[in-house]
Amino acid sequence: MKKDLRPPLKGGRIQRLAEQGRPQVRFTLDGAACVALSGDTVLTAVLVSATALRQSEFGPENRAGFCLMGACQDCWMWEKDGSRLRACSTPISEGMQLCTTPPEGWPA
Repeated sequence: MKKDLRPPLKGGRIQRLAEQGRPQVRFTLDGAACVALSGDTVLTAVLVSATALRQSEFGPENRAGFCLMGACQDCWMWEKDGSRLRACSTPISEGMQLCTTPPEGWPA
């Protein structure tokens, strides 16, 4: 059974302590409205809002990125259109619609 990884009401896994003056970027995570800052990676944007990036495809563990340089494949996420991205090396952009689970029928 998949865990609910949607953004909690009181913030996510990490808390932003500095650089709060950058322009805001709006995106959705599993349909929930979220806000990041311009220049954030998807990884940072998601973990400021949620407790994990996704659930492991091999077990019940949550994943939150590991190597932080695009090599380990721990941070794969999906966009609503079905495309896959690495959260640690992809910049967040206005209007992104991110999903913690692959779309039905993925991979095609």
